[in-house]
Amino acid sequence: MATHSTDTSHIDTHPDLVSLRDRYAAMSDKPLNGLLEGLCVLAGLYLAISPWVVGFQSFSPSLRVSNLITGIALAVLGMGFGSVLERTHGLGWVATAIGAWTIVAPWAVSGSAAFHKTIWNNSFVGGVACLVGLAIMAMGLMASRSRRSGTRTRA
Repeated sequence: MATHSTDTSHIDTHPDLVSLRDRYAAMSDKPLNGLLEGLCVLAGLYLAISPWVVGFQSFSPSLRVSNLITGIALAVLGMGFGSVLERTHGLGWVATAIGAWTIVAPWAVSGSAAFHKTIWNNSFVGGVACLVGLAIMAMGLMASRSRRSGTRTRA
């Protein structure tokens, strides 16, 4: 006969878990997180509409679709960073990967005939996405280090 209870609701009140949630909540309340979330959402929305804003919509339909899809994904990821940082800080690498793809997409999708407009546009937005992703990962590392050392972080 099993002596273990199948009720796992007591884990929600475990002091370590409560402390971890409090640290991530404090980290997500900082102005830096709001800045990073906003940059990620704006970069994603701009990337999604950039073919029409910059004016390369007739140049490469595949690049237009790539920018649209990756832009929407980046914007949704940014909204996740803002609303539940404690669960999404580990996804900072996704924003970095989207940024890297955005930088190489004009050559990978359009070939060697990429316009200067597309290269500059995608390089700038991809760089912003990479920096945001790295900063989000750093925030997650700072929170986990403060959990291990028992100190608060400043960001």
